[in-house]
Amino acid sequence: MKTIIADKIASVAQDQGLHRKLQVSDDIPCEEGVLVAAQILNSKSSYNVLELTSGRMAKVRKGDIIVGALGHRKALFGYSGHLPEKLIPGDTVQVLNIGGVLGICDSINANFGQPFDAQILGTVLSFPYLGERIGVPARVGKNKIDVNATIDTIGVPVVVLAGTSMNSGKTAAASAIISRLRHLGHTVDAFKATGVSLRRDILAMEDAGARNTSIFTDFGVVTTTSENGPPVTRMMLNQLAAEKPDVIVFELGDGLLGAYGVEAILRDQGIRDSISCIVLCANDPVAAWGGVRLLREEFDCEPHIITGPATDNLVGKELIVERLGLPAVNAVTHGVELGDVVANVLRLSEAGKN
Repeated sequence: MKTIIADKIASVAQDQGLHRKLQVSDDIPCEEGVLVAAQILNSKSSYNVLELTSGRMAKVRKGDIIVGALGHRKALFGYSGHLPEKLIPGDTVQVLNIGGVLGICDSINANFGQPFDAQILGTVLSFPYLGERIGVPARVGKNKIDVNATIDTIGVPVVVLAGTSMNSGKTAAASAIISRLRHLGHTVDAFKATGVSLRRDILAMEDAGARNTSIFTDFGVVTTTSENGPPVTRMMLNQLAAEKPDVIVFELGDGLLGAYGVEAILRDQGIRDSISCIVLCANDPVAAWGGVRLLREEFDCEPHIITGPATDNLVGKELIVERLGLPAVNAVTHGVELGDVVANVLRLSEAGKN
């Protein structure tokens, strides 16, 4: 066991409440969610920030000692990588995302350049036994996932944001809906169900007026999959419903086709039955058409409204309305209207509870 001083603690470690002075061990369990300390070995001019536990984005420089979590990532528009099978101090891993997920990079994105290389210093230790100096590997999350969790939203209406891909405007749409429903007097709770650990999206939801927020990382999940996606979604729905909001809004990170468990979630009968409104975010009219077809034919889900870049101008909106028979509203330019459409689908009264 040795002492290090961390320069930056990534948001993936938020639930552990770590301080910069840390104890680390040379024994490194190569398991998803184990927190490790590592030193950055190179400099970058793009994709060069780390989301801290405070939510701030901090620029990362060569020589910085960071704390992140071992994990994997399968991103369409970012770095992809796998969990290493074995690590000892001195080994090199890569920073796979700005939330602090560390693994072995398999594929890069040309727009971001090569990822940060980081030299492993050791496993971050926590000391759960009061009065004893017995350290155990620190891990992501404050709650444990229950793979057998059932679902009971006790009648709270649920709005889900699904996208045709990453970067299709899901968080912007969720924020617009939350903001409008709050202005109508309703209490809104929100969460992000799938993706790779990063708190930026739920922070945006909080900024829009969400009372309570959650993310899969809080349940020890670094990266969602078809196995852990459905149970962690059920648990977050139950947790927030127990707080008795007027509405729950949640975002499915990634796209309808992807590796983060969105398909498994939409195939889960209990989750499907809890959904009151589906907002599809699409990058273009063709994506909107394909997304609607996927939802209907593959998942037996009926979308209620289309938003995203496909609705950036009148041409796209007219094509969607004409070909799909669904309302098309842009979240950025017509956020109030988008929220009103959702409120109408949910049959919420304007005089909501505060």
